Amino acid sequence: MIAIDRAFAPALEAVDSGVIPGATLGIITADGTQTVRVAGMAALVPEPEPLTADHWFDLASVSKVIATTTMVLTLAEQGRIDLDRPLTDAIPDLRQYDIANAAERRITFRDCLAHRTFLPAVEPLYSYGQNPATLRAFVLQREWRQGPPLYSDINYILLGIAIERLTGASLRDWPLPPGLSYGPPPGPAVATEHCSWRSRMLKGEVHDENAFALGGAPGHAGLFGTVAGVLGYARGLLDGSASPFLLNAIRTRVTEHRTCGWERRFDGWPGGGACSDETIGHTGFTGTGLWVDFERGLAWTLLTNRVHPSRHKETHIMDLRRATGDAVIASL
Repeated sequence: MIAIDRAFAPALEAVDSGVIPGATLGIITADGTQTVRVAGMAALVPEPEPLTADHWFDLASVSKVIATTTMVLTLAEQGRIDLDRPLTDAIPDLRQYDIANAAERRITFRDCLAHRTFLPAVEPLYSYGQNPATLRAFVLQREWRQGPPLYSDINYILLGIAIERLTGASLRDWPLPPGLSYGPPPGPAVATEHCSWRSRMLKGEVHDENAFALGGAPGHAGLFGTVAGVLGYARGLLDGSASPFLLNAIRTRVTEHRTCGWERRFDGWPGGGACSDETIGHTGFTGTGLWVDFERGLAWTLLTNRVHPSRHKETHIMDLRRATGDAVIASL
């Protein structure tokens, strides 16, 4: 039994105080029992629109785990990828003008999944043009500046290119469960931000500038989902319907804080302190997140439009995520 109102209290307070426009909390257990609460607005401008459970959220970097990580691990299970082999197995032209010395050619699939490369967190690729093929070529041939391992969108852009090369198709062509889709979504969408680059309020199109310039379905962002769609994916991780290969990969630490794709519980992480040590999670820049507590057989997703109408305001989203995670566990 889940006291959903108790679990939703931190998000409801954030909405009522005007810190964020709207929030949806969904909780699901391994037996498929789910409960959802919704509050606030899907859009404030240009026209007010109340938020409903049917609205599609731009999942931002949650795309990395629901879509790209799942795709890579599926290909690995099929024997088409060796996670500990270099990306060049799928992308032989990676840094092709410096085959002997390019550090990028030694990066493995697992390195990218666990963000243990030297690649930068982000690069304004969209500022170099809007031709997706040319931008992919730029990513592959650039000599990237090197630094310590950190969370990097470039890792997942490379993984997306590898998937495209191996399958001969766009990530859009990968089968997705109901309630998950690359944009534009097939239902009402939550507004994100007024984009100064595109000169419009974004609603139903990907918020991430690089994802937009790369065609809307690269490896690091671009997925949209309803609360039911996100919970449906999480249930597959909890009820045993996901493959043992995938489950082992996403639960086993590769670095101190990361598995293949996911964060695994550590002190101060966005999932709060009350969840078990067997909890994984991931967040998205637009204000989304998904956490799966395997020990308790429980998952929750907090979906907000905290960047609406602009990212340039303080929403204390990390505090809200931690408070929500703790409230979810306390509500059991």
